Amino acid sequence: MGMPSTSGDWPSLGHDSMTWDSRYGAAAVRGARYDAAVPPFIVDRIPAPDAALVALSREAEAELIRFDASLGDELAGFAPLLLRSEAAASSQIEHLSASARAIFSAEIGDTSRRNATEIVNNTRAMQSALDLATELTPDSVREMHRVLMAGTNHTPGEWRREPVWIGTSARSPVGAAFIAPRFERVASLMDDLMAFTRRNDLPVLTQVAIAHAQFETIHPFTDGNGRTGRALVQSMLRGKGVTRAVTVPVSAGLLADVDSYHEALTSYRAGDVGPIVEQISVASTDALVNARVLVADLRQLREQWVEAAKPRPGSQLSRLIAFALRQPVFTASAAADHLGIAAPNAYPHLRKLVELDILQQKNEYKMGQVYRSDDVLRAVDHFAERAGRRQGV
Repeated sequence: MGMPSTSGDWPSLGHDSMTWDSRYGAAAVRGARYDAAVPPFIVDRIPAPDAALVALSREAEAELIRFDASLGDELAGFAPLLLRSEAAASSQIEHLSASARAIFSAEIGDTSRRNATEIVNNTRAMQSALDLATELTPDSVREMHRVLMAGTNHTPGEWRREPVWIGTSARSPVGAAFIAPRFERVASLMDDLMAFTRRNDLPVLTQVAIAHAQFETIHPFTDGNGRTGRALVQSMLRGKGVTRAVTVPVSAGLLADVDSYHEALTSYRAGDVGPIVEQISVASTDALVNARVLVADLRQLREQWVEAAKPRPGSQLSRLIAFALRQPVFTASAAADHLGIAAPNAYPHLRKLVELDILQQKNEYKMGQVYRSDDVLRAVDHFAERAGRRQGV
């Protein structure tokens, strides 16, 4: 990003000298020595990024508040799509990607695409993070992880009981780029971190950025740490009152330059908070640019649909159009449940929207008859494409 930054008095990592234990596998390197990180406790520390970074983070925070307020009565329509877009972008950072059609189909029971199913779990974890926004505790983080990793063998919702590391070898941590703290330290470090998140004396985005970096440094779970850590970002934004009802797709901003995001986490571990504060702040404002384009696309679609269908305000047809805008893949029974009517009574409205090419009617394997709005799915895919392009390239 190019902005100079300073850390103030922020400690770098210490290290525990460890011996590789063969019970974890890789007997060929049994007895080898490695250094596991020892993160500092941070609950009482005062970060001191330079004045330019403080101003940047405060302006980004103000932009987030303005965006949330700008949606007004449209929040109910746009919030679900922005939530799913954030979950998809966060998953993409972990190299999990899927089309909007695959993701929304997975939501209604299509389990044929593994990546889409994992992204749906991430969406649910994000929603759990928002639901728990007033409870910034270790238990709430474990619950986010439990939802995210449901159905896996990665001990959902439990602190890890084994070493984890970031590097090219899956056999052992010897020579890894980063080795997380030994698991015996995790519980006390997470208690300290969550106490830090509950402080009310720090600029919010600075606090969010540092909390996220500390979480990723602790790496408290065997898998899913990145996605859980970005869910924590959303939980803090909601709990601190920056967002009221919308999920700002911060991960979509981070996707623009994932290398710099990872470098910022490395700088944090060396005692410099500046780069991660900058990354989260710039990612937030970049994400807002992208989110505003998505919102404008959805508004235009809604206007076109209303012009074509001419529903009476408040009618079942009008409500079905609103439903299709935020839930672009659904069954007739789901539409009927939303409208509060019997399924046969929904078919005339669905047929009309199909005839107008607002909806497309398809027979999906194992799911039967499904209705889709390809226009909405394209808008969401275009959002993802913009997020994946590095700014200025």
